[in-house]
Amino acid sequence: MPQIDYFLSTISPFTYLAGTRLEEIAAKHGATVTYKPVDIGGLFGRTGGTALKDRPEGRKEYRLQEMTRQAAKAGMKISLQPMFWPTNAAPSAYAIIAAQAAKAKGAGGDLGAFVHSILRACWAEERDIASDEVIRDLLTKAGFEADLADKGLLLGAETYANNLEEAVNRGVFGSPFYIVDSGQRFWGQDRLDDLDLHLAGKL
Repeated sequence: MPQIDYFLSTISPFTYLAGTRLEEIAAKHGATVTYKPVDIGGLFGRTGGTALKDRPEGRKEYRLQEMTRQAAKAGMKISLQPMFWPTNAAPSAYAIIAAQAAKAKGAGGDLGAFVHSILRACWAEERDIASDEVIRDLLTKAGFEADLADKGLLLGAETYANNLEEAVNRGVFGSPFYIVDSGQRFWGQDRLDDLDLHLAGKL
C-alpha cells in the first residue's frame, strides 16, 4: 500500500486550491496519507524561500493572477485578500495533528474533510482559523470532538516543530508538498495529476 506524506501550511492559498483531490487520488490507489502541517515562514527561512511581503511587485501580481486562474479551473471560490490573513497558523495545525492522533486511536471523523474545511474557512469564508471558536466548529462538523485541539496542545506543539525539521531534512520547500514512499516528491496542487500518474506506475 503506497504511503503519502503530505506537508502543508493551513494559510497557503495553493494548498486550499488542491481541494480534496489528494484524498481522492489516495483512495483510487489504496494509498494512505499522513498529514504534516508545517510552519511555512520557518520553512521558507531555511530553504531559500521568500516571504510574500518581501517579494518583488511583479511576483506578487503574478501570484494573484495565478490564484484567480487556478480557482477558476478548479471551480472554487477564493478571496484574493482574505479578511483574516495572514493569521497564526499554529492553532489550526495543532488541531489537525490532534485529529490525526484521534483517528489513529480509532476515533471517528473525516480528517481530509477537516483539513480542507480549515483552508476553505480562510480562503473562501472569511473566517479566522486562529480562533478557538472557528476550530471547534470545524472539528464538530467533520465529526470530531470540539475540544480535541485543546486536549492536544503539547502534542501539537511538539509535532509541529518536528514536522518542520523533517520537512527541511526531506527536501520540502513549499506547500502543498507530497512525498511518496518511493522517494518521489511533488510540489504544488498543479502536480497532483503527476502524483496520480506516479501511483499508477506511469511516471
